[in-house]
Amino acid sequence: MHALIRSLFRSLFHLGAIGLLVLGVLDSSFFFLPFGNDILLVVLVARSHEKFLLYLVTAAAGSTIGVLLLDLVIRKGGAEGLKRLMSEKRVNYLEKKMKQRAALALVIACLAPPPFPFTAVIAGASAFQFPRVRLLALVFGARTIRFSIIGLAAIRFGPRVLRIANSPQFVWFVAGFSTVCLIGSTVSIIHWIRLSRGQS
Repeated sequence: MHALIRSLFRSLFHLGAIGLLVLGVLDSSFFFLPFGNDILLVVLVARSHEKFLLYLVTAAAGSTIGVLLLDLVIRKGGAEGLKRLMSEKRVNYLEKKMKQRAALALVIACLAPPPFPFTAVIAGASAFQFPRVRLLALVFGARTIRFSIIGLAAIRFGPRVLRIANSPQFVWFVAGFSTVCLIGSTVSIIHWIRLSRGQS
């Protein structure tokens, strides 16, 4: 398992911008990958400062595409479909927040690190019919700001980041982290399958 996870992380790293795009789509849609994109972005930018803008745009674009996929599933089911994924109390809370300050809630969700409920806020906006174009624009803009901060930090602390990334402890951390993500993603996918069956 350890060798498999290590190989997967290396593959994403060698894919560079494409790896960030793929990981961004997965992280912001149906998979559970907290910090996955952040870690990959930090390592890539620390190693190749000159590609910072490319990595920034592809990471933000991947996240936006992932949100679009999530939106396509959730918007169709509306609030009733959302209740199949979370408690009615949480749905009511999201509805209240979306009616009050939907744009602000979306921006905060895109900027805040885990365990902030990013997916729940996006799902709430889609279920309560927040305009799709505006939703995607806010996600892309806010994610660009977040990844800019992370990327600039990677440039500033580049050598230290690379020393950490090449250490055995980091490899074990990635392996353990990826295992948790695999379990979380399995649970998440089961939820989405149940939702799609309920809608059909």
